[in-house]
Amino acid sequence: MEIFRLIQHVKMHLKFSFDELDRWFEKDKTILNYKPSNGGWTVQQILEHISLTNFYLLILIEKGSKKAMRNYLNLDLNLEIKNYSFNKDKFDKVGEYGAFEWVRPEHMEPKGELNLNQIRSLISQQYHQCLNYLELMENGEGLLCKTTMTVNELGKINVYEYIYFLSLHAWRHLAQMKNNELETIKNLKK
Repeated sequence: MEIFRLIQHVKMHLKFSFDELDRWFEKDKTILNYKPSNGGWTVQQILEHISLTNFYLLILIEKGSKKAMRNYLNLDLNLEIKNYSFNKDKFDKVGEYGAFEWVRPEHMEPKGELNLNQIRSLISQQYHQCLNYLELMENGEGLLCKTTMTVNELGKINVYEYIYFLSLHAWRHLAQMKNNELETIKNLKK
């Protein structure tokens, strides 16, 4: 996948993921607060976790985009674009719920300090931040900075791939929330 198609793909994936996330804020309180039988998080806790993870990923994305724009002055962007290849298979696993063991840092665990409206507002702002970075680096500049991502052994990834990772992380949790909802409905029917 060439870089400009990847940028478009990331934009579309972000829109789809964040639109789906936003729908969860309209769900019934019973679904939002249901504690699954496996001891996992409630939907509200998952939404808070997504906002926390986005917060920390966006710190890295911001640093990466600034460095990429600085590197634009000294590196050959056309050469980077020509030599770029995207490992779609490795990335797609990130968006699959349960595809691999994922140990999250403690600072990304929900603490229940934010209400639903605050979480929704944060997630909306984070979506727009992602779009702003993609717009800032619309000519491929995001290739000019790579940072190591240890999750699923992705290795050194560029700024666009970091933004895609953020969207895939949300996508992964959408499946988890759907599982919670189905269990809630099943238990309500008993």
